[in-house]
Amino acid sequence: MVSPEHVLTVTQLTAVIKELLETALPSVWIAGEVADLARPRSGHCYLTLKDDASQIRAVMWRATAARVKFDLDDGLEVVCRGHLEVYAPRGSYQLIIDEIQPKGLGALELALRQLREKLAREGLFAPERKRPLPRFARRIAVVTSPTGAAIRDFLQVLGRRWRGADVLIVPTRVQGEGAAGEIARAIATVNRLAEPPDVLVVTRGGGSLEDLWAFNEEPVVRAIAASEIVVVSAVGHEIDVTLADLAADLRAATPSEAAERVAPAADEILAALEQLRHRLRAALAGRAASARARLDALAAARVFRRPLEMIHDRGRRLDELDARAGRAVAARIEVSRHRLATLAGRLDSLSPLAVLGRGYSLTQTADGQLIRDAGRLTPGQSITTRFAQGEATSRIEHVKS
Repeated sequence: MVSPEHVLTVTQLTAVIKELLETALPSVWIAGEVADLARPRSGHCYLTLKDDASQIRAVMWRATAARVKFDLDDGLEVVCRGHLEVYAPRGSYQLIIDEIQPKGLGALELALRQLREKLAREGLFAPERKRPLPRFARRIAVVTSPTGAAIRDFLQVLGRRWRGADVLIVPTRVQGEGAAGEIARAIATVNRLAEPPDVLVVTRGGGSLEDLWAFNEEPVVRAIAASEIVVVSAVGHEIDVTLADLAADLRAATPSEAAERVAPAADEILAALEQLRHRLRAALAGRAASARARLDALAAARVFRRPLEMIHDRGRRLDELDARAGRAVAARIEVSRHRLATLAGRLDSLSPLAVLGRGYSLTQTADGQLIRDAGRLTPGQSITTRFAQGEATSRIEHVKS
């Protein structure tokens, strides 16, 4: 029979296990594959770490999850540091994650790759979104640290090349916690200016990936992509490429190159103007010589040497045409007269008056009907007889058919 003093309750056993486990393993590193990832609205992360043979539940509280730079996904191989905790109500144990990083790849590199793929799918880096720089920028805004070497290099190169632009420096932090938000707000502020600049330069000097990380964060990239002003990104050195560089309309390798790209060289402009002056002078001299040659050719033309000759020729031609027109009109009138006489003769031969003139007459009833048959007449009827000269009215006494 077991002695009652040696019997433990479930709670007592769980407390012993909790004390032993949490005391023996206060901190442990575990490698495994993420599975069953859940992110409730509380901000905590619940997941399972597993390998080929086993698995363990794990929790990452909200404060720790907010510091993770990369996105956790099922299937991702990670290395975690944490401590074990026994959850007495369920009699289970779990890993409380204090630190997590991708296996075989730095957290920042993974976060950068994930964000780059995400923004690329949205088209923020598409070449067709790129806009050309203005040829001559009169106002230039520079978002950078006012005490860094980047702004000194930029202003030095700009002052040496071109003095025709006003520079507005928008001071902001360029690294550290909260720098990304400041940079994004500075870009938005420049876009809201009553007189916006012609070009916006976002720049800082070189550094490690951690130093440049603010220019890889999503708020900065989206602010650059949303800018209505042409954006030049000059972050780090030539080998450093940030997501801000990919989203900008133009990437400059260094702040000095940014100054070279946004403003022309005054010496080059003067040389080009001098060349244009020579070309213009040569072109004007050629045009003047050509015009002079044409003028000389016109002055030597016959029309200028004997200006009235054409008038006399045209006057003589006009007289000839007038004579020809007169003769043509007279001939036309004569032909028309002959045609008229012929038609008059034909008309006269067909005229009933001509018939009457030969001794014939026309007899009509009182209502004007021509009488061709005596049988249509009745005794006592009045008729009118028309002669070549005058007419007479008669009364029918006798009708003989």
